[in-house]
Amino acid sequence: MQVNQNSEEDDRELILRLKPLYQQDREQAIQEGNKQGEQRLIIRLLNRRFGEIDSSTIERVQGLSIEQLEALGEALLDFSAISDLEAWLNQQIK
Repeated sequence: MQVNQNSEEDDRELILRLKPLYQQDREQAIQEGNKQGEQRLIIRLLNRRFGEIDSSTIERVQGLSIEQLEALGEALLDFSAISDLEAWLNQQIK
């Protein structure tokens, strides 16, 4: 019985130590999933507004942070030409 009890305590201790790491990985996965979803939505909106966007522009959009993607989602409502998108992307690099 003593060996089994020590094993259960060791298991509990291991779980308690791994729990924060699991939660951190889970939160990161959720954020990455959100970012990918946001990227897809923004690219779809841009394609709808301007027609098929070239791959280099798509790569630039995919390189944006979630905050930048959200800002782009709002800004694209004011864009009248693809040059507006390019100018906006160029400002983000600075």
